[in-house]
Amino acid sequence: MNRTNVSTRAKRERLVAEAEHSGEMEGLRVSDAGKADAAGYIAGEFTSAELVDRARRRYGLD
Repeated sequence: MNRTNVSTRAKRERLVAEAEHSGEMEGLRVSDAGKADAAGYIAGEFTSAELVDRARRRYGLD
């Protein structure tokens, strides 16, 4: 993995952790499917927009 990818991955990990923490502060819990999607996003399998689309489809918000 090159330096850019390491930097991008670290940023994505931080963003996911912040989002999870924000939800927890509101009394929410991330589902196992949501955690799996977040791991895919961190790994670079898809974009943040695709991550949001997945969550919206999961909960019928399309």
